[in-house]
Amino acid sequence: MMEYDRVVADLAEIDPPTLTRLHQRLEQRAERRDLLDVAFRTVDSPVGPLLIAATREGLVRVAYEREGMDAVLQTLASTISPRVLAAPRRLDDAAFQLDEYFAGRRRVFDVPLDLRLAAGFRRLVLAELTGIPYGSTRSYTQVAAGTGHPRAVRAVGSACASNPLPLVVPCHRVLRSDGSLGGYLGGVQIKRTLLQLEAAAAAQ
Repeated sequence: MMEYDRVVADLAEIDPPTLTRLHQRLEQRAERRDLLDVAFRTVDSPVGPLLIAATREGLVRVAYEREGMDAVLQTLASTISPRVLAAPRRLDDAAFQLDEYFAGRRRVFDVPLDLRLAAGFRRLVLAELTGIPYGSTRSYTQVAAGTGHPRAVRAVGSACASNPLPLVVPCHRVLRSDGSLGGYLGGVQIKRTLLQLEAAAAAQ
């Protein structure tokens, strides 16, 4: 424990630019030696900070602040690999496309996706969600029918609530049959904001 405290104290004395350079060097070495299984970064957005993470296969997680970013990283470490590192460069394209989306200039995301965090029926639901056009909505009942399981309305709701890639896989476009918003991983206000953003951009 004393050794750990000494290391922490030494790091505290290093100026921020040097720490940045050391981290970049660590990131580069991890990439070169194929030791980086999950890269992550945070990005600012009109709906608050987002955590985005990617494996070598593609974008694996988008998380809202209310989910607890430390908890999300711990889950990634336990379900995918403990080799998780802040490595922004791997996520440059995803971050850029998110910026375009929030500016109303992007309607479809085209980054590679890693869907390993969704399995079985949930993955079927995610595939159905990607077919909902920008600026449009579907009901949970319609999504269930689209999967070929029309009675699985509650299961569709569960799949939306556990969507590992909100925004990119647009579960915010799914409403209740009466037109009300229903729940949302990021919170109902964020769901409303996203739908309003898309409606305004689609009307231009």
